[in-house]
Amino acid sequence: MGKYSSSASWSDITPLPLDEGGPNPLAAIAYTDEYCEAMSYLRAIMAATEHSERVLDLTEDIIDMNAAHYTVWLYRAATLFTLESDLKAELEWVNDMAQTHQKNYQIWNHRNMVVDRLGSAEGEASFVEVMLGLDAKNYHVWSYRQWLVKRFGLWEEGEMEFVERMLERDVRNNSAWNHRWFIVNGREAEGVKGITDQKVRDREVDFAEKALERAPQNPSPWNYLRGIMRAAGLPLGTLKETVVKYADLSKPDAVRSSHALDLLADVLAEEESSKEEAVLALDLLAEKYDPVRKNYWEYRKGLLGEVAAA
Repeated sequence: MGKYSSSASWSDITPLPLDEGGPNPLAAIAYTDEYCEAMSYLRAIMAATEHSERVLDLTEDIIDMNAAHYTVWLYRAATLFTLESDLKAELEWVNDMAQTHQKNYQIWNHRNMVVDRLGSAEGEASFVEVMLGLDAKNYHVWSYRQWLVKRFGLWEEGEMEFVERMLERDVRNNSAWNHRWFIVNGREAEGVKGITDQKVRDREVDFAEKALERAPQNPSPWNYLRGIMRAAGLPLGTLKETVVKYADLSKPDAVRSSHALDLLADVLAEEESSKEEAVLALDLLAEKYDPVRKNYWEYRKGLLGEVAAA
């Protein structure tokens, strides 16, 4: 007998076995006996729409065996809310699960639901930073952090200082760059200016330029600068002085960044009289600084029209 079938506390439940389409299913999954039994009891519980303490025990058992089963997570959340359970205690349990299964989407979705129900983000920012200490580019954690900021209005609660700490540790962390953009520009729809404000724009350009000094071949600050120009409605030529520091066509053997050379090509392409120079920049990329993508750079030359053809 199994764990549940031999338990007096579950004797009133008739388990519902999995139906995989008859005695000879096309692609049967090799579940363990323990997992099959636990799921058969959960199916019966869900069919009866039962929400009780034993349901929480059952879902915890199943999640320990398969932390990616989203249906179990959803039913656990529904049970917690129906019973008005201690949600702070639930978060303590989820903390351990999150550190064991760092890339599990269901865990973060569950945390989102629980914290939203609590109506408080107390302790969440610090926990998120702990998780990013384990994996600084965990997509699920960054997405959750953005939700926290937006849900609880944490824009001015040390968020910029946090993202600067992350970039100080790793200036190449594109997730942190993305979060900085979100913090700066995430309230434009509410009337809080980001890049469209001159002072903010100058600050962000200065920040990106200092990051380039640390790692010129890092694409993140280059993309960040492109984003600033696009959002502000400014020509890329605004960045020409910065770009030439790292990619000067008069010194073709001293280019310090292929990303700068790429941007320079776009800057020069904006000016009709400079398209021939744009072709030179693209040739340098194709032949010397990024030959792996030679076909792409040739394509870019084709976009320049007659000058490229010549």
